[in-house]
Amino acid sequence: MDIVDPETRSRMMSRIRGKDTRPELAIRRALHAAGLRYRLQARTLPGRPDIVLPRHRAVVFVHGCFWHRHDSCRYATTPTTRPEFWAAKFEGNIRRDAEVAKALLSGGWRVATVWECGTRTALAEVVSDLLAWIRSDEAVTDLPRRRA
Repeated sequence: MDIVDPETRSRMMSRIRGKDTRPELAIRRALHAAGLRYRLQARTLPGRPDIVLPRHRAVVFVHGCFWHRHDSCRYATTPTTRPEFWAAKFEGNIRRDAEVAKALLSGGWRVATVWECGTRTALAEVVSDLLAWIRSDEAVTDLPRRRA
């Protein structure tokens, strides 16, 4: 049972953005300040990456921890209502993300995933790692990186 009425829930869900989110804007500002220029939401690429750096053949996805299920993250909670629906939804998102990354890699693109929690807690570190990755020749990265 939901704690709010259907109309309120609908209004709340309609405000969840698919682009120009706070974490995405923070990453874009930092990349621009570092002198990098990019394209947004490239429709010609699989998965419409959030940020495309054609000069570096790199794409950046800025994922929300809840929707894309960031492992061991406090923001990746699972709602208690309709658990079967949410399990299927999250499984589909994870599968789609993997397929998109595979398609981009096979197309010669390098893929970075920046997680929402990193932009909340360690933005400077995440941006530093992202800039280092962009200038490297690594194919894939996941930020923030887990430190030992």
